[in-house]
Amino acid sequence: MPSIFSKIVAGEIPCYKIAEDENYLAFLDVFPLKKGHTLVIPKKEVDYIFDLDSTTYSGLMEFSKKVAVAIKRSIPSKRISMQVIGLEVPHAHVHLIPINSMNDCDFKQEKLKFSKEEFEETAKFIASHFA
Repeated sequence: MPSIFSKIVAGEIPCYKIAEDENYLAFLDVFPLKKGHTLVIPKKEVDYIFDLDSTTYSGLMEFSKKVAVAIKRSIPSKRISMQVIGLEVPHAHVHLIPINSMNDCDFKQEKLKFSKEEFEETAKFIASHFA
């Protein structure tokens, strides 16, 4: 059974897309810790990030770096945190989260809620800074 992320890649489920190429996709997390919280995935479905082949893993990190730069240019923050948890969805992915303190990337905190329009506006703004 395909993961929810594979269904997003296939276009079966919509997302707030930031960037995409033939191998990777970045989109806003719909349960964000902070405005601009983004997920970056390889399009190839592999459950565990450290089971990715070396080329896909390296490509994921390079693509994530470009996305992180776009987030940093778009969302006021001290840093962009990268988190790899991988338990909630059986598809390798990284979280990119704009942070100003360590508490900003605590997954125990309550998730933020945004309207569809706010998500769309944020995704479009970050995407406009993607190079």
